[in-house]
Amino acid sequence: MAGEQIDFLGRNISELPYFRGLLRAVEARTYQSIELTSPILDLGCGDGHFASITFSHPLDIGIDPWTGPVRLAAKTGAYRLVIHGNGNQMPFPDASFNCIISNSVLEHIPDIDTVIAEASRVSRPGASFIFCVPNHNFLPNLSVARFFDRIHWKGLAALYRRFFNRISRHYHCDPPEVWKTRLEAQGFHIEKYWHYFSPKALAVLEWGHYFGLPSLILHFLFRRWIVAPYKWNFAPLRRILQPLYDESVEQQDGAYSFYIARKG
Repeated sequence: MAGEQIDFLGRNISELPYFRGLLRAVEARTYQSIELTSPILDLGCGDGHFASITFSHPLDIGIDPWTGPVRLAAKTGAYRLVIHGNGNQMPFPDASFNCIISNSVLEHIPDIDTVIAEASRVSRPGASFIFCVPNHNFLPNLSVARFFDRIHWKGLAALYRRFFNRISRHYHCDPPEVWKTRLEAQGFHIEKYWHYFSPKALAVLEWGHYFGLPSLILHFLFRRWIVAPYKWNFAPLRRILQPLYDESVEQQDGAYSFYIARKG
């Protein structure tokens, strides 16, 4: 189910902090080449912003455990139905969906095996499970930690990696072998996966957490990440981000992985 050809980079960086906008734009573009078959569940839909930009038609159901984002998602028109609920105990009958997507969500869930088991339960035979997560390249490629590595401050490098993983709320930055074991234990098999988001792109995301502090303050004050969402305001930033957005879809040392798995 491909979305319309729109300016994913421009749209995302005009509505989100630039570092998140770059990552989401790359992921939104990727979905345009993936076929999704209804009924579709968005597992961890958040506020619905990603789906509202990425897909040209509403998805069937979005589910998320956070009350505030669920209320926002219901207003976007990105879903036919939005449900407040947890991924480890979803209020759906067995074999309800032909497709489940989960965009940058699973890495934040401590008890991931229970959630994958639930995803399997509500999936029909042959259903697809499409998700993206940070991988085993994420922590090694953090630029500040790599600098400490080069000057042989290994302890400080390890401390920084733990710090950044914590502020990113990551429980899982795993290689494909680990995801293969998890998925197969619950009746899924991986059809395809690839890494994306190069070390240069990751550096933009990493430093954006610090340079993006003004956006956080604006969001706290005005409930908006961007106060002046005009093209002229983003022109210099876009010139920096465009080459990263235009990178090849597959990056061998990419810090994130896209998975297409199937039930049965």
